[in-house]
Amino acid sequence: MIYAVFNISILFLPLSFYLLNLSYNNNYKQKQDRFFLSFILILEVILFIIFKKYSNSLILINIPLLISYLKRKELTSIFLSFLIGIYYVVGFQYNIFFIFFEYVLYFVIYLIINKRIMKVNLLIYIFVFIKSIILAIEVFYFNVNANPFLTNFLDVFMKMIVFYGSSYLVFMYLLRGEEIMNLNTAIRELEKEKVLRTSLFKLTHEIKNPIAVCKGYLDMLDLKDKEKIEKYIPIIKGEIERTLTLMDDYLDYTKLKITKEDVDIYMLIDEVLESLELFFKENNIKIKSKIPDEEVYLELDYNRIKQVIVNILKNASEAFDKEKGEMLIKIETKVVKKNFQIVIEDNGIGMDDDTLNHITNLFFTTKRNGTGLGTALSREIMELHGGKIKYYSKPKIGTKVVLSLPI
Repeated sequence: MIYAVFNISILFLPLSFYLLNLSYNNNYKQKQDRFFLSFILILEVILFIIFKKYSNSLILINIPLLISYLKRKELTSIFLSFLIGIYYVVGFQYNIFFIFFEYVLYFVIYLIINKRIMKVNLLIYIFVFIKSIILAIEVFYFNVNANPFLTNFLDVFMKMIVFYGSSYLVFMYLLRGEEIMNLNTAIRELEKEKVLRTSLFKLTHEIKNPIAVCKGYLDMLDLKDKEKIEKYIPIIKGEIERTLTLMDDYLDYTKLKITKEDVDIYMLIDEVLESLELFFKENNIKIKSKIPDEEVYLELDYNRIKQVIVNILKNASEAFDKEKGEMLIKIETKVVKKNFQIVIEDNGIGMDDDTLNHITNLFFTTKRNGTGLGTALSREIMELHGGKIKYYSKPKIGTKVVLSLPI
């Protein structure tokens, strides 16, 4: 039983770690290290060697080698053949020329098959067939013992069944895992394309409205009527500015890229508050901040994170509740489970559950002249940093926004 547990652990756990790493890279659009699978296969062979007392690894140690052939990793297969060969010769006093012949034969057959269409089952069959012959020679000619012929034959046969079944299961686990990861990536891309199509439709609709307003006022405009000119021109200008703002925000969203560098996050927050100081005074907004006088460096895009904080502060300032008299915005920072959090809280009008559920959707806005892109853009920026943005709000009480960035 202990052999089975160790064999399963050594074969499947490292490959599971590889699939998790693959999933992480796909989710965060990072390039997969093409040597990582080779490292995992080498690690499995080393684990078999280290735990040979518990793993009964004489046959199953060849499965990582078979996978390297199936994944067309020639250099890895050569290194693994060398490593396994040394293991057999040093650990079990196998004939060095016999081992050399066996693993060279595997490689030659792989090269022959690889020139054609290589099928998984075919390579496994050939691998198992060669291993069966080699093992039979070892049992019947090199390891002379008192066991009857039938006992030795059944022993070889059962080992080959276990070898074939284990090889097939391990490779199918790896292959299906990679297919699922690729399928998830494809689904996400399709969903993004669907969102983009929907957003383009909404963008067209949003642009059409101010253009229609401008056309309506231009049709009514009389160049001889000074009163109408003074009344209509500012309206037309405002609608054009709203359209340009909408286009700028949309371009920011669709062309979003980040360039990470080491940034003092406390200095960034201080600079944002300093840049908005005049804005806060003009709008009678009181800022209460708890920013330590120290340095904490995070890997992030300075301008993009600044853009997120500015957007949240401006949204908070526009949620003023006149009945409360004074607008108050609180800012504090804390570290929670290896995440640096920036908490921005206001005492504004707040949001109901329906608004809260749609707050980060493209073009969703409750503002009269809003574009509905600011919160969606902020969410996208945070996700590209491996972080999160969360909103908590109650009507007539206020809103709290928590920005989490990995340390």
